[in-house]
Amino acid sequence: MQSATRLTLLLCAAWAAALLYGEMGAYWASYLACSWPSTSSSSSPSSSPPLMDSTSLGLPSSSFALQAAEFYTDLNMRRSFQSAILPFKPDVLLFLGDHFDGGPYMSDEEWQESLFRFKHIFSLNEQRTKPHIPIYYLSGNHDIGYSAFHSAHPEVLTRYEKEFGSRNYQFSAGKVDFVVVDAQTLDGAKKSKERSSSWEFIKTLPPGNASNPKVLLTHIPLYRPDSTPCGPHRSSPVINQRVSYAAFDQGITYQNYLTKETSDLLLTLLKPVLVLSGHDHDQCTVVHSTPSGTVTEHTLGTISWQQGNLYPSFMLLSAGPKVSQNSTDLEHEVVTNLCFLPKQTHIYIWYIFQFVVTILLLIFWPTNGLSSLPYMNTFVSFVRSVSAELFSRTKEKNDEEDGEYEMVFDAEGSMHLVKKAVAKAPSASSDSRTVGRGSVVARATAGKHQLEPDSSILVEMGSEMTSENGGKLARPSKSKLRKVLQRLFRVIQSIVVIAALNVPLYMMLLFKDWIDHDHLPEAPIKSFFTRAVNIVNSICLGGGRGCGEATPQPPVRMMGAAAGVE
Repeated sequence: MQSATRLTLLLCAAWAAALLYGEMGAYWASYLACSWPSTSSSSSPSSSPPLMDSTSLGLPSSSFALQAAEFYTDLNMRRSFQSAILPFKPDVLLFLGDHFDGGPYMSDEEWQESLFRFKHIFSLNEQRTKPHIPIYYLSGNHDIGYSAFHSAHPEVLTRYEKEFGSRNYQFSAGKVDFVVVDAQTLDGAKKSKERSSSWEFIKTLPPGNASNPKVLLTHIPLYRPDSTPCGPHRSSPVINQRVSYAAFDQGITYQNYLTKETSDLLLTLLKPVLVLSGHDHDQCTVVHSTPSGTVTEHTLGTISWQQGNLYPSFMLLSAGPKVSQNSTDLEHEVVTNLCFLPKQTHIYIWYIFQFVVTILLLIFWPTNGLSSLPYMNTFVSFVRSVSAELFSRTKEKNDEEDGEYEMVFDAEGSMHLVKKAVAKAPSASSDSRTVGRGSVVARATAGKHQLEPDSSILVEMGSEMTSENGGKLARPSKSKLRKVLQRLFRVIQSIVVIAALNVPLYMMLLFKDWIDHDHLPEAPIKSFFTRAVNIVNSICLGGGRGCGEATPQPPVRMMGAAAGVE
């Protein structure tokens, strides 16, 4: 029984350690494993959401599975933002598009609900009480759709701009200009108002130069040939170009990358030193060749573990004054560092594995501990004998090294060291000992201790017994059933103890990062737990987020976010 108690306490400690790491420590580890790029310029991190909704998994909005998936996905992104991104104290936040998943197809009510979740996850509701961090947004195809969708549903553009602002604009951080473009409209229909508006904005901007280098921010990545390598950080297969056009030149209905003509024109007009994009959900680094030199493009992965990327990430970007006043290398104006977030899928897999191991240990753990297992005593005895042998050899060697020596000179005058002879004491035997006195010799004989048979008698009894007259008597075989019931009771008892100690810990860790300082959001947590309570009740009832020109300014630290392809 003591062995079972020790096992239960050990499992309680193992589960507490797993929960503390999986729900909190893993995010601290991600923060400690990353750092701002080494430069004297300003800085910026980048990341990417999209929120799950009813279009993500094809489930009804009232589905408990969808409510649970939304809750845990939102919780994971909020934890990542609060524990692994905000501690870097950025000066600017960048979201590179796809804030939602089914944004173009949502009703106004669904849009407002998703917008509320987005603000809660990235602490936008708390910006009024905390030091304000400038936040810049890019529109994505999961927010406003592609160009062909705009002609039929212009209201989605109005709804987006009302909340997130213009889709084409420019802002400065440090000595670097960041150009935001609405990539979904650049390859649209030639007569489209949205396409014309985007290109007019781009053509009014001066190209990047030594005094003000430019960084291009586009949700849809620039064109690259099929099967172009994405670098060592990509975990999924490379996606090749795919473009779908609507009938009657109504624009594009889907594309993985901008067309080659659009990409070349952007690089020629803006001459950026760096391009940041999203859309792909996975990390990808590509170098583009232009007449003015090479340009690196970083496609950022999503920070959501539910968007097809097992290795969610964000990027730290530093932008500011040149390292040297005489430097002409514009690439040193902007430096980046890719940071990875906890692998949430792996954490949940570990929980499942630990749960299975816990059940197996509770079921098959011997009642008297490991010592009752076959050959366990033999193994322990063997280890002890080997240890004793090694110790005795070491002791004999030490005795030889501690002997006394004397100097002896030979006839030629040479000196030699000779070990003194040591008189050995009479050896004692474990079996006999001789003691002498006068002419009398006494010899002690060791007594032989024999194990006397126990008074109890071991009787092996079968399921049947034989009576005196040779007849067979039926014996009620209830011992096995009793043992099974005792073992089952012990397993249930241990599970209750483990749950009683770790479920409150899990619930505390679950909600400590979720609850706002001001209020608890109604969605999806309220609907999630309301649905959970309803299910439990039904079972019971049924039984069952500028540098000055004169003097160098401190770095500007920024955070940005990207999103992904369906």
